[in-house]
Amino acid sequence: MADGVNGPPLRAVIADDQALVRTGFGMILAADGIEVAAEAADGAEAVAAVRRTRPDVVLMDIRMPRMDGIEATGRILAENGGTAPRVVILTTYDLDHYVYAALAAGASGFLLKDVTPEHLVAAVRLVRSGDALLAPTITRRLIERFAHREEPAAAVPHRDLRGLTPRELEVLRLLATGLSNAELADRLFLSPTTVKTHVGRILSKLGLRDRVQAVILAYETGLIAPGASRPGPDGHHGHRDREDGREDPNARAADGG
Repeated sequence: MADGVNGPPLRAVIADDQALVRTGFGMILAADGIEVAAEAADGAEAVAAVRRTRPDVVLMDIRMPRMDGIEATGRILAENGGTAPRVVILTTYDLDHYVYAALAAGASGFLLKDVTPEHLVAAVRLVRSGDALLAPTITRRLIERFAHREEPAAAVPHRDLRGLTPRELEVLRLLATGLSNAELADRLFLSPTTVKTHVGRILSKLGLRDRVQAVILAYETGLIAPGASRPGPDGHHGHRDREDGREDPNARAADGG
């Protein structure tokens, strides 16, 4: 990952029709060594800025003139394929009904516009590293509300889940309730590294780009139903890793993978 120490600085494009928002976010990112490659006042400018600057991450507002953030996200990902930047949607609570469409269009997550400077920087770096930005309480509410809309999410076609092991299905089911990797590790008595490996295998087997697509797919295939809540402390538990950090081989055999 480009971090300004081991390589070139992480580069971002900020797209928002409010100049004050662009300036404020730009100052926060720049103060932490993240280069603001360009600013855009609407979706069309954002698409052009990505073509011109090839950033790592785009912070994308939804409601903008000429072209909104949803259409811009779809165009950016379609034009750039595997080299496309990660798109993080900027939203507010009263704009929730746009968020699912943005995620289905290929966004890697979203931030509320009242995000703290620390969380903004952490989110940009997290998304650039390949993880999806899933704020558990907000994401769960949004995905549950919109996962079963009549219109299918074209960005996440239905896939056969039979290729997943029982453990991977369990990880996917819990991931879809909004649990972070750390929470998954605690819930399943696994090391964070093992959880990350499981998540990576799930994404690879299902041909998914990131955790956001995995969450959407879990709902759309019926693996988890809208309204499902996080499992309680007495819910399913996995097998504890060995003290040396490797997964217990007996647990692996029991899990089928």
